[in-house]
Amino acid sequence: MDPDYKVQEMDEKENVLSSLLDSIEEYGKTTFELFKLKRLDKASDIAGTVISRIAAIIAFIIFLLMANFGAAFWLGDVLGRIWYGFFVVAAFYGLLGIVVYFFMHKGLKKILADMIIHQTLK
Repeated sequence: MDPDYKVQEMDEKENVLSSLLDSIEEYGKTTFELFKLKRLDKASDIAGTVISRIAAIIAFIIFLLMANFGAAFWLGDVLGRIWYGFFVVAAFYGLLGIVVYFFMHKGLKKILADMIIHQTLK
């Protein structure tokens, strides 16, 4: 065997090994970048959903507040004293809170937990 042939064969093996290591390094960098982009996409999706839902909830709360004031003043006018209307509306919400707490608490908790899990895993 020719000694130059063995040197050439070693050089070829080193080139192949070097090329393989470069490919592995590039694959690792690409995989890490993909992971970062997927996390960024998930975070932006969750943030967008949370912000839009908070805005909708705030608008709905303002609507309910105005509707409650209107109902309280109207009931107060019907009952003869304005503050009677506010007591009736407060009693309604007190009863509603008791019903939700004692009868619907577990169901609402499960629905909210499922919604959060679904949004996170989406």
